[in-house]
Amino acid sequence: MAWGQWLAIGMLRKALRFQQLVALCFMRKEPVAPRVPKLLAIALLSAGLLVLVHGAVFAAELSLPGQALPPWTGVVTHVVDGDTVYVRPVAGGAPRSLRLLGMDAPEICQEGGVAARDALNERVFQRQVQVQVQGSDDYGRDLVRLYLTSEDVGQWMVQRGHAWSYRFRQDAGPYAQSERHAQILRRGIFAGLPPENPRDFRRRHGPCTR
Repeated sequence: MAWGQWLAIGMLRKALRFQQLVALCFMRKEPVAPRVPKLLAIALLSAGLLVLVHGAVFAAELSLPGQALPPWTGVVTHVVDGDTVYVRPVAGGAPRSLRLLGMDAPEICQEGGVAARDALNERVFQRQVQVQVQGSDDYGRDLVRLYLTSEDVGQWMVQRGHAWSYRFRQDAGPYAQSERHAQILRRGIFAGLPPENPRDFRRRHGPCTR
């Protein structure tokens, strides 16, 4: 075979190799092309999910217990303890279990618990009250502000020394001033030794058996 033929064959082989390398490079790069749409699709999906999450949170906020429902009127039919009562709506229906917000009375089996129940019973039993519902708890009770005419019954209980202003973390609660007043005058649970907070009592002894 002549030298020129060898040279031509060699150049042809190099050309074929170069073509294969180029094709291989394009074959490797071809999958990269769809990455832009994929990334865009992922970004759009993430944005959509974010909008849905924010929408769900917003919808949940609209139904939070903090949003008060229209008040209603009823008659107290039973006093369970110093912060729980049953009230029958004047519009009809069965009595509803209500937990007074903003205060915490002693447990019924705790010192001061019976006195707190009796004080609340004397104040509201068989009397017409106004109920402002602000949510519900795990026990099926409505969480409420209870008013006797214009008097806040929860605040009245704290002022008389039959309950604490309900604390949450660093917040002293809505009736902190009334509680301090009761402490100064040594009323009710503040008359003797420093009383045990119901939350601590429940943690040590568990719930009372009724």
